[in-house]
Amino acid sequence: MNCILFDLDNTLYSPDRQLFALMDKRINSYMHEVAGIPLDQVDELRRSYWQRYGVTMQGLMRHHQVDPEDYLRYVHDIDVPSRLAPDPLLRQALQALPQRRVVFTNSSVCHSERVLQALGLSDLFEKIYDIRIAGYLPKPYPDPYRAVLDHLGTEAGDCIMVEDTPENLLTAKQFGMGTVLVGPPHAADFVDVQIDHAAQMPEAMAFWSGA
Repeated sequence: MNCILFDLDNTLYSPDRQLFALMDKRINSYMHEVAGIPLDQVDELRRSYWQRYGVTMQGLMRHHQVDPEDYLRYVHDIDVPSRLAPDPLLRQALQALPQRRVVFTNSSVCHSERVLQALGLSDLFEKIYDIRIAGYLPKPYPDPYRAVLDHLGTEAGDCIMVEDTPENLLTAKQFGMGTVLVGPPHAADFVDVQIDHAAQMPEAMAFWSGA
């Protein structure tokens, strides 16, 4: 294995930090105030678009002619440092990994950079691949996975995907990647290793080293 693809939100930091709660408010606000969707329809539409397209933005693009760049700027305009702080244990763990490390996220590069800076990890990743990598199609669609592999110039079988979302790992496994789930155990044969925190990645790598 020569490359590890890390998801960002709720993977490199705990969901307990509640950063997503800030984005949730911004998404609802955008849908109502910018896209003009009646407030009493926002929650139902968000659930529907998430289930159908993987992210709310795709539904807004397809059905409400929303500009994806405007959406990304608005939704990610949050106070990241109010929820995240440097994580020296995670930094040490990542530095111990000899593999190439990249971020592969459904968010934006700007948001990712702010998160990495808040965590004290900005210098530890070769590249950030965001939702723009395949025309705003999100994980778990196969297109962004294929695009990331092409950009990296590597084979799926040489990569490990680290994620908090099982559905995204399913696609990774279908490509032939190794898979690590960060969060509660999930009984599925497409999950190779389950860990509670990304800082456990050096130990998780024993699955592939045969140690």
